[in-house]
Amino acid sequence: MKKGEYFRVAIFGSARIKKDDPRYVLVFDLAKEIAADGIDIVTGGGPGLMDAANRGHHAGRKHTKQNKPYSIGLTIKLPKEQKTSLHLDLRENFSEFSKRLDEFTLLSNAVVVTPGGVGTTLEFLYVWQLVQVKKINDIPIILLGQEWADFYKWIQKWPLHHHFLEKRETGSLHLAKNYSQAMKIIKESHEKWLQTHESFAKSSRKGVATKRKAK
Repeated sequence: MKKGEYFRVAIFGSARIKKDDPRYVLVFDLAKEIAADGIDIVTGGGPGLMDAANRGHHAGRKHTKQNKPYSIGLTIKLPKEQKTSLHLDLRENFSEFSKRLDEFTLLSNAVVVTPGGVGTTLEFLYVWQLVQVKKINDIPIILLGQEWADFYKWIQKWPLHHHFLEKRETGSLHLAKNYSQAMKIIKESHEKWLQTHESFAKSSRKGVATKRKAK
């Protein structure tokens, strides 16, 4: 998969949440809005909230006025195989969690952390760690839902209060109560990304023109 040429949003979340759960609807609605804005998504490609994201993204495409955005799944081999979402355009399967996590960070320009368990928490903390130590760009990590609001309070009460963290190191974390708040952060990040890439494209074209003129 090509990296760096497209703005993409990773959506992490539980595989155990069913379609009739309000949290499933929340993620479906967010992904639908993301697709309508012509933005790709990247998920774990499995059931639950991952499927909600991929399914919602497909539903939102009919509202986009731009090129068709892609719904990407990075699946993982597990002892008890999960069902793969039926709403993927591209799929890459991994046998190692570490390589899969690295692929998430390579492909994504923003991250949304939805309700989940150990796997979702691992994904969230891995991305945050890489941002913290500047191994990847400072991308927004959007914590969607009450579960993460409580977790953020824990971060403030313990690691931050006891100086295991500096305040600036929490700057990439953004709390969102609903998909509208999450979407606002995504759009702001997308706009900044477009401006940066437009400037880069202009400078590249200028450089090529200068070289041609010199010849």
